[in-house]
Amino acid sequence: MLGITYVVFADLWVPDWMQVEAAVAAAKEAFPDWSARSPQQRAQVLNKLADLIEAHLEEFIQAESKDQGKTVTFARAVDIPRSAYNFRFFASSVLHHTTDCSQMDHMGCINYTIRCPVGVAGLISPWNLPLYLLTWKIAPAIATGNTVVTKPSEMTSVTAWMMCKLMQQAGVPPGVVNVIFGTGPRAGDALVIHPDIPLISFTGSTATAQRITERSAPYCKKLSLELGGKNPAIVFADADLAQCIETTVRSSFSNQGEICLCTSRIYVERSIYSEFLERFVAAAKKWKTGVPSDPSSNNGALISKEHLEKVRSFVALAKSEGGIIHCGEGVDQLDLPEQNKSGYYMPATVISGISDSSRIMQEEIFGPVTCVSPFDTEDEAVSKGNGVRYGLSATVWSRDVGKVHRVAKRLQAGLVWTNCWLVRDLNLPFGGMKNSGMGREGGKDSYHFFTEVKTITIKH
Repeated sequence: MLGITYVVFADLWVPDWMQVEAAVAAAKEAFPDWSARSPQQRAQVLNKLADLIEAHLEEFIQAESKDQGKTVTFARAVDIPRSAYNFRFFASSVLHHTTDCSQMDHMGCINYTIRCPVGVAGLISPWNLPLYLLTWKIAPAIATGNTVVTKPSEMTSVTAWMMCKLMQQAGVPPGVVNVIFGTGPRAGDALVIHPDIPLISFTGSTATAQRITERSAPYCKKLSLELGGKNPAIVFADADLAQCIETTVRSSFSNQGEICLCTSRIYVERSIYSEFLERFVAAAKKWKTGVPSDPSSNNGALISKEHLEKVRSFVALAKSEGGIIHCGEGVDQLDLPEQNKSGYYMPATVISGISDSSRIMQEEIFGPVTCVSPFDTEDEAVSKGNGVRYGLSATVWSRDVGKVHRVAKRLQAGLVWTNCWLVRDLNLPFGGMKNSGMGREGGKDSYHFFTEVKTITIKH
């Protein structure tokens, strides 16, 4: 929906309850044959789908940028390559899991476990990394033998529709992957309460996840909820400041700050606070916000007018509370072509002088805004880092190996990066603590979520 300015890029029909019913019926019908196939046979289909996405790479890149507002550069470097890799990773991963076995010789019995697909999986993905996060759910679900009914965000559905056109060519049987296009209150709610969908995997806001939990409770569904974050970076005095500043600018503002893992609170040891702030603001000023198709742009446009206004309201709140806006919104003017000036653009914004109890320090903003604050001791840094209701990720910057181990262990976050950001091994668990989610995703964790374990005892 969003490219250079607010224009209609594509118009996708919104389904009603009957279309959701039809998708679930198709998935149920396809399940016996698909689940009976061997992991190797299913893996071949996933790898073929990855091949086809890569064959149409540039088409997907351009569509993702136009639909979401992100830069073409980011879509080319991150979104679409990772979307194809998600299929390849789970095509391989599903071949390498083992199950348990135990002997009870004194009773003449042997026990072993098997993993069975659950059935029809309900998948709901967000608008910030549209195809990337959609395939992160579809790939493990179908690799393990489930069929799926999936709903991409109504705000960014184009690449999901494009992927649908490749399914038959990849050898995906009819009914195995069903994509419905609609809003959360209509299509999403229909998925969540459908009695024939035993599990829901959702990525999005904490508020929506609370609604999903309430609506699905009567059906005792399995839930995987990957939610928001208010992620801290903790910078100690012995950090490599050049590397830290370069990486923290990227972790704060990448994809317009519209990544759940983005850094929105930066705590800096007081002895280097002034130097860090000066150098960080200078680096943030060089982070270019511009037309998504411009290769020199680091950021493109935010997803919608409503979201832009929400992000701007946090900056206004900070100013009203006595915060200092060092750069960005209300300080720096964007240099945009005339035809782009009505787009939803916002420069990288750095704020200081805000209380930890302020809404701007407590709530997820999901935009190109980060706050910088000093600390004096390691204990204080950990306390500040943990002082929100979220617990998705954190970064720690120090040359002291013992210190980074101590702090990483104490931080209430599902992922902690030290002296880096967004380094991911897909074999390992991904997910958050507290209000940042429930459950984990990744190689073994996704395998366990999308299957049910069964213990079998044989007496001989």
